[in-house]
Amino acid sequence: MNDSDPRPSFDWPVLKPGWVWLCGAGPGDPGLLTLHALNALKQADVVIYDALVQEAILEWAPQAEHIYAGKRGGKPSAKQRDISLRLVDLAREGKRVLRLKGGDPFVFGRGGEEAQTLVQYGIPVRIIPGISAGIGGLAYAGIPVTHRDVNQSVTFVTGHDQSGQTPSSLDWKAIAQGSQVIVIYMGMKHIARIAGELMRAGRPESEPVGVVTTATTSEQQVLETTLGTIVDDIAAAGLEPPAIICVGRSVLMRQVLDWQSQADGIEPRNLDPLGRGRPAESA
Repeated sequence: MNDSDPRPSFDWPVLKPGWVWLCGAGPGDPGLLTLHALNALKQADVVIYDALVQEAILEWAPQAEHIYAGKRGGKPSAKQRDISLRLVDLAREGKRVLRLKGGDPFVFGRGGEEAQTLVQYGIPVRIIPGISAGIGGLAYAGIPVTHRDVNQSVTFVTGHDQSGQTPSSLDWKAIAQGSQVIVIYMGMKHIARIAGELMRAGRPESEPVGVVTTATTSEQQVLETTLGTIVDDIAAAGLEPPAIICVGRSVLMRQVLDWQSQADGIEPRNLDPLGRGRPAESA
């Protein structure tokens, strides 16, 4: 290790020519990269990165060619099959290829599809997990996805499928009735339908909902709302994707755990958001 290299001494894995590493870049904040991700960035000949990867992260790979392969709903994007085959071609050229994906590559990130293609074509691959927005993004908003006094289950769902529509395979009634906290990725476009499905399945209009956009970045915005008012409140706030949406009582914990506001000198609004008349217990 030297003064310009923050990695501690360790037998770091070597990114070899002809290999592809599928790596999660986390939800946005470059500080949430793993050390394995940093190690990969410093070795790569080519970095193929997604739309949600912060430009600052690429500065750790000045020696590499940077290729944008972002996919954003409603905007011109490369086809997934073309991206996967590009990885194959670059590896066959003897490049050390880093596929950098926002969040975690195996959590609604199409990493599984890309890995399957690489294996199909005989390309050696390594998977480097990342912090998913459904956990890290909510944590930056002061919303824990689990809390002993709130929930013993959490369900992660996607707001749209390959067609861009709300997944028809999801049993919203079962999700609404079976999970205390629901975390929705890519749900802004269809939030009216999703909220309606959850309320028809028995979730109350007053159910707390948190919406976090561009999570963990300097542009992060957080909306606290309810299932019954979420559509109007999103429109009034002018929020745009990318967003992570959390449905359930754990959203109330933000009243205590909004650590970013507290760092700015704003006092917590309520020491006991769960209504027990005492501060929330520590672990």
